[in-house]
Amino acid sequence: MERGILMRTDEPSSRPVGRLAGLRRVVILRALQLGDMLWAIPAIRAFRLAWPGAEIVLIGLPWARAFVERFEHLIDGFREFPGHPWLPERRPDLDEFPGFLAAIQAERFDLAIQLHGNGVVTNPMVGLFGARRTAGFHATGIPCPDPASFRTWPDRGREIHRLTALPAFLGLPEAGDHLEFPVNTSDRSALAVVAGPGLPAPGQYVCLHPGASVPERRWPVDRFAAVADAMAQRDLSIVLTGTANEAGLTRSLALATRAHCLDLAGKTNLGTLGALIEGARLLISNDTGVSHIAAGLGVPSVVISTGNNPERWAPIDRNRHRVLCQEWGVGADEAIGEAEALLHAFPRKPTALDQRRLS
Repeated sequence: MERGILMRTDEPSSRPVGRLAGLRRVVILRALQLGDMLWAIPAIRAFRLAWPGAEIVLIGLPWARAFVERFEHLIDGFREFPGHPWLPERRPDLDEFPGFLAAIQAERFDLAIQLHGNGVVTNPMVGLFGARRTAGFHATGIPCPDPASFRTWPDRGREIHRLTALPAFLGLPEAGDHLEFPVNTSDRSALAVVAGPGLPAPGQYVCLHPGASVPERRWPVDRFAAVADAMAQRDLSIVLTGTANEAGLTRSLALATRAHCLDLAGKTNLGTLGALIEGARLLISNDTGVSHIAAGLGVPSVVISTGNNPERWAPIDRNRHRVLCQEWGVGADEAIGEAEALLHAFPRKPTALDQRRLS
C-alpha cells in the first residue's frame, strides 16, 4: 500500500503486518468521561482484534479504572492521567505529572495511540511517552507527527465514526461500530441490594436521568416530572438515576411529580447502573453517559440533546433511540409522544429469567 504501514485483505482473520506487526504492549490516551469513553469502544475493539495477544493499557481519568475492569476483554491495564492545564476534564496535578511521564517512559511501550481528540495538546504529550511508535489524529494546519500513522481529525460525522477512522486508516480489520456494555450476574445481585425491595421487576419501570455534567445540558425538571406522570399513568414505575452530586436534582424531580419514584441517585456504581438500565423498559435522559449505556444494552431511549452538534453524539439506531434537540424548545408533550411510540414499537414483558436476575 502507498501508506507503507500495513496491508489489508478481505479475509476476516487478516492481521496487521509491517511497522505495526508483532506489537506486545500498546498504550492508549483517552482521558475523558463515561460517554466519551463508550464512544471509543468500537475503535478499541478494532485494536484488540488487530493485536489479540498484545497488552493494551488505557491512560484515563481516575474514574476510568472501573471502566477498564468492565471492559477487561478489550483492555488489560489502567494508568491514571494526572491532568494537564490545557485539558479541562480534571484539575491538573502538576506535581504528579513528571513522575507520571517518567513511569510511562519506563514501560517502553511498542505503540502509543492518541485517541483523545485532534491532538493539538495531546500529540506533543504522547510523543513524550517514549513508545517506539506513535499513532493518532492531528488537526488540519498543525504539523503532523508522522503522516504514515497520524490521520487528519475528521471535522464531521458521529463520534464513533470519527474514532474508528483511525484503525481504518491504519489498515486494521474492521470490528463494527456498535456500542456494548457488559453486565454480569454480580452486577444484578448488587443492584438488588442497593435498591432494596422497592426495585420494580425488569420491564416494569422507566429510568429518568435529569442530570448532566454541565447545567446547560439539563432539560427542565418540571418537564421530566410531566413525563414521569405520563409514564406512571401507563402503569410503569419510575426510577430516578444520577450521581451523588445530582441528588438535589432527583429530589426536586421526585417532589415535582405525582408519581411515586425510587430515587437511586448517588447509590449506584458503574455495574449496578448498567444492571438498572438493562432491566428498564425505557430510559429518558439528557444527552449524557447513561444514554450511551442504554445504546450499548439495546434499551430504548428518548434523549434530550443540546443544540451543540447533536448528530455527532446521537445513537446510530434512531429507531430504538429518539433524539430531541433542546435548542428547538423540546416540550414535555413531545418527549411523552416519543416515549409512547417506543413503548408501542418495543413491547417488553418480564420473563422468568428477568425475575431470577434480581431475586
